[in-house]
Parts: sequence; C-alpha cells; structure tokens
Amino acid sequence: MTAEQNEYVASLPMILDEVEVLRVERVSPSFVRIELGGPALAELGPDGPVYDQRIKLIFPNAAGGLPSFANADESWWTSWIEIPEHERGSMRTYTIRDILGEGAATRLVVDIVVHDTDHADEKDHEDGAGNRWALQAAVGQRLVTLAPRKGQEFGGIEWEPGAARRLLLVGDETAVPAIRGVLRDLPADARGAVFVEVPVDADVQDDVTAPAGVEVTWLPRNGGARGEELHAAVLAHLTGTAPAEALTVTEDEIDPDLWETPVYSSSGEEVAEATAVPTDDSPYAGLYAWIAGESKVVTGLRRKLVNDLGLDRGQVAFMGYWREGVSMRS
Repeated sequence: MTAEQNEYVASLPMILDEVEVLRVERVSPSFVRIELGGPALAELGPDGPVYDQRIKLIFPNAAGGLPSFANADESWWTSWIEIPEHERGSMRTYTIRDILGEGAATRLVVDIVVHDTDHADEKDHEDGAGNRWALQAAVGQRLVTLAPRKGQEFGGIEWEPGAARRLLLVGDETAVPAIRGVLRDLPADARGAVFVEVPVDADVQDDVTAPAGVEVTWLPRNGGARGEELHAAVLAHLTGTAPAEALTVTEDEIDPDLWETPVYSSSGEEVAEATAVPTDDSPYAGLYAWIAGESKVVTGLRRKLVNDLGLDRGQVAFMGYWREGVSMRS
C-alpha cells in the first residue's frame, strides 16, 4: 500500500505504511542493522533533530503476512488490536538510528538487539517477535512502520534537557540507538558523561561519537551481572566514590511500565509542564539525566538518584525500555 491508495491514511499525522528491507547487517553479536525504504518515507520526519525518536514496526504474522491498512478509517487501531496477535502480526517499539537520503530515496535505519535462542547465557531473554524476525531478516522482506510525518506532531522524543549545563546519559544495549542519536544532535559545546552497558566487547560501536566535552564510557558485561558495573559507574561519577555494595531491587519494586520523565509519570506522580533543572547551589544543580534500559536496572538507579541523592524528578528521565524475561508488547 502507498499513501496515495488511501486518502484517510495519507491524512494521518504519522506514516502508517509498508516498507521494504533494503539492507541487513549483523554488525555485532547483539545487533542486527536493518535499512528500510519505501515511497511513504519521503514524508518521514521529525522536522527537527531526531534525538531519541521512537517509532513502531509491525512484524509479519506466523504465516508471513502483514496487516493491510488499504481501507483504514478512524477505527484502524481498535480494529487491528482486536485481531489475535498470531494473525495480525506483532508491533514493537524501536528508536531511529539514522535517516539517510531524502525524498523518495529516504531510508530508515533501525538497530534491533538480538540473541541467538540456543545460547545458554541468554536464557533470561524472552524470544520476542523482533528477535525472531531480525535473526532471519533478508533483503526484500516487508514490514509496516508507524513513524513521524514531516510537519505533524508525533511525540516519541523524550530528550528534553531544558537549560541544563551538564548532561548524564545512561543506558544498556537497547538504548544504544537513542544515545547515539542524542549525542549526534547535541551542540558542540555540550558537556557531560555517558555510560553504556552492552553484552560483550564486540558490541561496542565505534561510530557513537560525542562532542569534545562529553565523555563516553562503554561497559561490556562479558558474562557479568546485568547493571552491576553500570550502577557502580554512574554512582561513582555522581558522588566521587564507588558504592560499597551493589544495588538490589526486589521484584515488587519494579513498575513493568516504568516511564518517569519531568512531564509524564507512569506511577501517577505529580509532574511539571517542562523539564525543570535546578539552578541553586545544590550538588546536582544544572544537571539533566536521561536513563533508559531494562526496568529493574533503571528502577535501582531511579531510587538511588531521586530518593538517596536528592535529584529532583524534574531534572531526570527514567525509561524502562524492556523487562528481563518478558516479551515486550507494543
């Protein structure tokens, strides 16, 4: 389906259309890079910096078919979601890695985190739709994307540092595309620190570059406990002292829908209209922190930063991109 085939879909404030796989590359043990193209991407936004822009991809159903939106109307979402997932296909959320080209030649690049299902050390992962599809992805296959359209409000960008004078970005492998996008779009005089945890040394991405005043530290787990080195590095950076013991988080502390930003709260906390970075003489005045990844790890950092160190929730964005052992939904 092209946008011209459906007047309603063409009028949507986002792109809802099929795209074709133009290139597939297993760039490292944990990342498959997919380059997508199609006529609808000529209108791909956003209008400004991409930062950590999220999109949706719909993967084919068990029979290899994709849903058709050729006759979509205002009820398209309700109609689609009511179809059993094994028939309608699976929708998952990803971050744009790159937008290449322009006009009809525009390509959308997405990195999908993968794990080979027969690896014993990855048994904590759920074999989700994105993982299964990416491991067999080939040029010519098709997906459906739901993505921003130029000139339209779409949302999906959480990076809002306000008047921050220093920055802190923290994430695991699922946050690498978002962190790369933020660093790419920062002003040249930005200052701060970045801590990125990935499964193994080979997953470090050399093309993740930052302004001169922003230091990037990669933390491969190499079989170590998820989040352990990341917690320690972040706390040492903020306090000047390495923690005496590892952070522990109980299962009942974890919000499976964890998404706490200055302007939104998944737990119903009071929020502000915009990022509010303190300007007083407190230790963390001028700091904006963006933290994304596995929900348990992010929960531990949120508790430490907000409850123990006293950072204001208006200067921090905490986002649970996924939950260990759970196949994430749309």
